[in-house]
Amino acid sequence: MFLTSSARFVLALTAFMSKTTAMTARPKKASRTNIANSSTTSRKTDSHSSNRIFLDPPPLQYSQINIDPSYRTVAGIVLCRSPIITRDLHPFEREYYAYQRHLARIHAAAFPVEFYFKKGSASEKLWQEKRDRENSGEIEKARENGLVTLIKTQMKLDAKQQDLIAAEEVEQVQVASRITDADRRNDLKSLDRALQRTLYLIVRKPREMHAWQFPQGGVRANEYLHEAAKRELTEECGPDMDVWIVGRRPIGFYKYDFPEVIKKDHQNYIGAKVFFMKGHIFAGQVKIDREEVVDFAWVTKQEMKDYVHKEYYNVVKNMLSEL
Repeated sequence: MFLTSSARFVLALTAFMSKTTAMTARPKKASRTNIANSSTTSRKTDSHSSNRIFLDPPPLQYSQINIDPSYRTVAGIVLCRSPIITRDLHPFEREYYAYQRHLARIHAAAFPVEFYFKKGSASEKLWQEKRDRENSGEIEKARENGLVTLIKTQMKLDAKQQDLIAAEEVEQVQVASRITDADRRNDLKSLDRALQRTLYLIVRKPREMHAWQFPQGGVRANEYLHEAAKRELTEECGPDMDVWIVGRRPIGFYKYDFPEVIKKDHQNYIGAKVFFMKGHIFAGQVKIDREEVVDFAWVTKQEMKDYVHKEYYNVVKNMLSEL
């Protein structure tokens, strides 16, 4: 019978699969050589069991185990006052925005002057002066001298325009200074300072070492972290602050061992685990109790380096804002 190549391939594959299945199902006989080797190995192991070397250290006896006391659970609060005003622009930012205004004027569509400016008004006079300057080539000369000169010329024109518009208004708007009296006095207890930056509340405990820190205290039984943080803030800094605790999850964690001075008050603990909660103050001021806290200050992130311990600052610095 004549078979095609495809049929011959199928028959050969079927025979090979049948042979493989039979070999797999057959029980494997242990060779005498393997049995002899295993028995010899077991005898060697038994004869030298006393001289074996342990890779892992032997377990310690109960008398050698040093059982550390538990750490005290503490809730702290990172209370901040957000910036009140926007920060000052960097010189590069000022140049950039001035250049963008210049480009906007260049690409702006022409519009009818008579429709937008009242005849005889200050705005019409300003527009006429600006057009005369453009015709005289003042802008072109500044453009030839370079981009920086062009931007400075345009900023002078903008300032003059603002002066004319302000002179046309009935009520003069007095722009307040960005530097307050608290900044001049360097009053660290005032919330009216460093309006461009975020201020953080730190308190001073009545001790020499690790005195400055965030308000914090031990967590009571069946008490949440945010409840403990707000309670400790009220106990140490008074109830005269309108405070909002942001969320119920901590923003940071710090574990440390108690110094010898603090161990006297907490003999059952060798250290503390501090969970930091975040909070915002909207109104009010700190009123310390003079017992747990003897002083306080509202400081920026950079100013905090001069108060808290270096190790404490390295832990909390990533939780603070640069602005």
